[in-house]
Amino acid sequence: MVHGKIGFRIRTDVPRPPAELVGRFREHATSNIGDAMGRFHFMDFGIRPRSGLPLCGVAVTVDARPGDNLMVHKALEVAKPGDIVVVNTNGNTTSAVFGELMCRTAVGAKLGGIIVDGAIRDIDAITALGFPAYSRAVCAGGCDKDGPGEVNFPIACGNAVVTPGDIIVGDVDGVVVVAREDAEEVLRLTIALVERERARIAEIDAGGLFKEEINETLRKKGVL
Repeated sequence: MVHGKIGFRIRTDVPRPPAELVGRFREHATSNIGDAMGRFHFMDFGIRPRSGLPLCGVAVTVDARPGDNLMVHKALEVAKPGDIVVVNTNGNTTSAVFGELMCRTAVGAKLGGIIVDGAIRDIDAITALGFPAYSRAVCAGGCDKDGPGEVNFPIACGNAVVTPGDIIVGDVDGVVVVAREDAEEVLRLTIALVERERARIAEIDAGGLFKEEINETLRKKGVL
């Protein structure tokens, strides 16, 4: 169901991946998941963990007017337990759209985390509350609650496309976005990649430090 009109609207009937499938992504590093997706579909290095905690859950998206967090507040209510609220502030890095009071609401609602392409604040309090929070900036400045904005429509965050219902995974290396419709295939590819890495680690531990394929590539390019 959609309330409002384009530019100032809220969607509540978002298709969701199975909870068991979402949970299986918790076992994997963002670097492996990103490699499994052809080294695409990750947020840029400016989106950084602020409370030092990983996250994994289903995206609830917010498109916010610069300097305004009305729809971020509404997204906290729309989101289900375990969901990740993902916010595009349209370039604003001086008006924090999330802080301690909203964090207490998010913790009470059992949400899984927040990612803001913009600013948040009250980092010490958010960390003490044990809430996963990622952002492009940290700033003391606050914002308005007037709108407009949108909840649960496609956005860009960290130069990655995020669609409501996508699976979001974040850790110390960054954040990856797994499209809902691709999730099962991405998980399969990630597991296969991890197995290859385990085999390579065993080779290194056994003394096989260098890969012959590197020299093969250099020969093909006329270097060796």
